[in-house]
Parts: sequence; structure tokens; C-alpha cells
Amino acid sequence: MAATDRDAVRRRAVASTRVLCLSVLLAACGALTPGSGYDVNTGRPRAVPSSTAVPDEDITLRLNFADAPEMVGALAAAFEEKHPRIDVRPQYTQFADYVKSLKLTMTSDTAPDIAQYAIGMDALAHRGDILDLAPYRDAYGWRDAFPASSLAQLTAGRGESLYGVPVGLSMTGLYVNRELAATAGIGRPPRTLAEFETRLAAAKRAGLTPLSIGALDSGGLHLWAALVNVLTPPETYRAWVDGRDGATIETGGALKAAELVAEWAAKGYFDPSANGTAQVDSTARFTRGESVFLVNGNWAAGQLVGAMGENVGFFPMPGPDASARSVASGFSVAYSVSSRTRHPEAAGAFLDFLASSPEAASIVAANGFLPPDPDTDAVPEQKGVLGEVAAAHRRVVADDGTNQFPDFTAPSMLDRLRSGVQRLIAARVGPAEFLAEIQDVWEAHHGK
Repeated sequence: MAATDRDAVRRRAVASTRVLCLSVLLAACGALTPGSGYDVNTGRPRAVPSSTAVPDEDITLRLNFADAPEMVGALAAAFEEKHPRIDVRPQYTQFADYVKSLKLTMTSDTAPDIAQYAIGMDALAHRGDILDLAPYRDAYGWRDAFPASSLAQLTAGRGESLYGVPVGLSMTGLYVNRELAATAGIGRPPRTLAEFETRLAAAKRAGLTPLSIGALDSGGLHLWAALVNVLTPPETYRAWVDGRDGATIETGGALKAAELVAEWAAKGYFDPSANGTAQVDSTARFTRGESVFLVNGNWAAGQLVGAMGENVGFFPMPGPDASARSVASGFSVAYSVSSRTRHPEAAGAFLDFLASSPEAASIVAANGFLPPDPDTDAVPEQKGVLGEVAAAHRRVVADDGTNQFPDFTAPSMLDRLRSGVQRLIAARVGPAEFLAEIQDVWEAHHGK
């Protein structure tokens, strides 16, 4: 899910989506099973209690997160209406900084009660720094509330332990400024990658900036990953992210994706300051009409519709031909509970509210995400860009096309990917060398 502001990323799959990589990442945590009591090394509990009773006292829950500030604020306010004695205090951190500081944050004596799940949580679970939520899964009936795959992303030990609860599902794609597109003679969304390239060229000829990307943090990474998704068989890519023996990113599809990033940069399809622009700033520029297209995730849809109304549209990166499988990066925004919390019951009530209440589902959908339960009737049919996001996500899910974000491959992959794409844009590294460098990171983490 990026140096300053990560849209986050990150991301989610529903019932027909394959079990994503965190079940693999967390496999080492199998010993942390429900009922294992206290960690003999730390003296802290390994699992939450099974009680769902909310204490009748004034409680403050501190929540650290890195995705969708508007959504989180609305969710906290809605929960507080139901539980006026519980004060939820969200603390937003830009994604790259959040990931970098996650271990220090969660192992300190001032750790938050609840934290957004991110890469690195597997090690924290193994240490006992986040609690096994399996007792709450059973007590609250989360098995019935979610598709199995939504929880499987966050389980370990053959599904016995649970280290996060999904709240909203995400995917990346492309936004379009409809008015600017019309000015450049661009009509319907492109059906193929070649058509998308012709639209970028048309925008350039019209004197417009074709594509806004915040390559200072995650925008460039999202663009490359979107191209990899449609140019590489998902099974090949997933083997690489999952760390399977012999997997490699040095494939023809990934090379073509890197070549396109470099080629589009050379043709002036990006803002000249893309490498110095954060994702949040590239999004702001897009809302001001400074580019025709924007690379971002569905987590930005709520912000964009608020700023642009009906002038914004959304579509996933198209494939080589119109009949190609619809594939996009995605994951689920999920939350974990710190083993240092003094209020596990209150934290459990908050997670259950986020995960299964109609109020939360409505807020999640209004901010461009999909509720984890695809069968919920709490969300009315949406129109405009929110409806386009939902329709695109349904197509991706139907095609079993949800891919993990590439930085989930290894703890140090995010920095290497971000800097590597920046150098591609600046013509300081060749596409093949870029792939070799990130494969070296993969080998260092997964190789034997």
C-alpha cells in the first residue's frame, strides 16, 4: 500500500476472490492459538477475552490508521452515537510513515488500542504484540457475517487464529475528469490498453497534462502495478507475491509494464514534477482540473465526488484486448487490537460495529469502498463515480482478478519499488535493471 501519503492503500477481496497472501505471511504465527493464555516472555495476553459485554464506564480508545481519514472519522462518530461513554480518537499517519514506524509504535508502552493492519503485522502477531481475535470471531459470529475469504486474509494457524477484522474492500484504477476529456476529444472509457494510450496522446496534443501520479510516494508504484496486473497472468504474479519457490518478477509482462512507464514519462504524459509530488497532492491537482486522468484507489472516490460531483469517472486499467480478464490491485482495510490495550472489550465492540453494522456499511460505501459482506442490504444502489467504482470492483471479483499489492512481497519492498519507479520516470534506470533490483529484494526475503 510511498514516501509521504499512501492512499493506502491497501486493500481487499470478497467471496470469489482468492485467499490473499497474508494467510501465508502469518503462517508462522500458528502457535498463537485461542486459549493460549499469556505470553511467557511479555506477560501480556495473546488473545482477546470471549466476552462481548461493553464496560459501563468512560473509555478512550486510540486508533492509529493510514487509509481514508474521512471514512474513519465518520465511523468513529457513528460508533460514539451508539456508545456515548466510549471516545474513539483516530490518529492518521501517511502510509509510508505508518509502515516504517509500525513496529516501534506497536511495541511501545504508548501503543494505540487499535491499529490498521499493514505489512509487518505478521511479525508483531508472532511476538504477541497484537491480540488473537478468534474468541471475538466466535462470540460475535463473524464467520457468518463475512465471506470466508475476507477473514482468511487475516488468519493463521490453519485458520484458528485471527489478527484483524476487515472493514472495507479496495482496488486501484484510473479516474477521469469528464470535462477535460471532452475538451481533448475523449469519449467513453478505453476498452483496451492501446485505446488508453491513444487517449493519453490525445490529452497531450490538446495541451493538457494526461496523467496525474504522485510518484513521491505511491502513485508511480500504483501505475506500474496496474500495468503488471493486465500484462501478466495473475497466477504468475501471485506466486511472486506469495514467495513461492522459483517465482520471479522478471517476466515479459512486468518488463512491458516497466517499459510503458518509462515510455509515457519520456513522452511527457506525466506532470514534470511527478517524482516530487505526493499522492495527496496529485489528487488535489486532479480535482482542480490540472490533469485528465489520475491513478489512485477507490479510497479517494469519496473525496473526489465531494470536490467534482458528476465531473469525475472511474475505470480499471484496461487489458490488451476488450475481452481480457479484469485485474486490479486490492486488499481490505482491516484493524487489529494491541496486546497493550486496557480495553479489549470496548475495542471488540468497535470492531464489530465496523465489520457488521448497517451504519458502518453505509459509511464505507459512501467513501468509495465496498463493505466486506457483499450481500449486505444496507447500501443502496449507487450512481456516478461511486457506482462506477462498485461496478468495476464487481467485475474484478467476478474475474477472480484481485491481486495483492506488490509491496506485500517483502518488508523492504515498498522503498525499493517506490524509488525504482521514480528512477524509471527520470530515465535513471532501465526497465530490465529495475526488475532485477526488485527481484534481488525478493530473493533476500524468500530465497534459499
